[in-house]
Amino acid sequence: MSPKLKFRVLLSRLLRYFFQGLLILAPIGITAFTLYWGFITIDNLLPRDLIPEDHPMNFLRYKGVGFAIVLIIIVFVGYLSSSFIIGRLIDMFDHILERTPFIKYIYSSVKDVFDAFVGEKKKFDHPVLVNVYGVDVWEMGFITQEDVRALGLEGYLAVYVPHAYAITGKVFMVKREKVRPLTNVSAGEAMKFAVSGGVTTITELPSAPIAPSESGESR
Repeated sequence: MSPKLKFRVLLSRLLRYFFQGLLILAPIGITAFTLYWGFITIDNLLPRDLIPEDHPMNFLRYKGVGFAIVLIIIVFVGYLSSSFIIGRLIDMFDHILERTPFIKYIYSSVKDVFDAFVGEKKKFDHPVLVNVYGVDVWEMGFITQEDVRALGLEGYLAVYVPHAYAITGKVFMVKREKVRPLTNVSAGEAMKFAVSGGVTTITELPSAPIAPSESGESR
């Protein structure tokens, strides 16, 4: 084997090993960086610069203390909200914010997003296939509104379709017959499939097969 050919073989192996290592380390690195960024962002909410080094509570300047304090505050507020009196006060404060000019647009939008993901009014738990662009073209989406008659659309649904490799998406108003509920796929699996661009493998739930689109019923 000539030196030139040996060099090409070596370079080919190095490139193969590089991409194999990248395939292994990139998801781990991106996940670790995201977690680290979230940790640092929350931890820095504690104003350490206002605490002198010789102050008795200078332990608050240590990394991780701010993160722990924020978690404790969140849990404590959640605990207080379960109380009848405190719960009513929180509801009153919520009522005021939702009716304060300008603030209400920001507050209500953020609140609705959080409620959609983790609140009692979860919106992204009804995965569907929605026919938008063509007769035989289907998008993965989630029913967010069962009735949009307020928009002058009788017999239509609001379906959110997430974009691949992004945290954004679009809302489509479609007729019920253009929506096919996914009864054998969990919401998490559907979201992962849509956001990943369809490269992930869907694990089916032990349930009935997909309901026909003519039924027009969601789960």
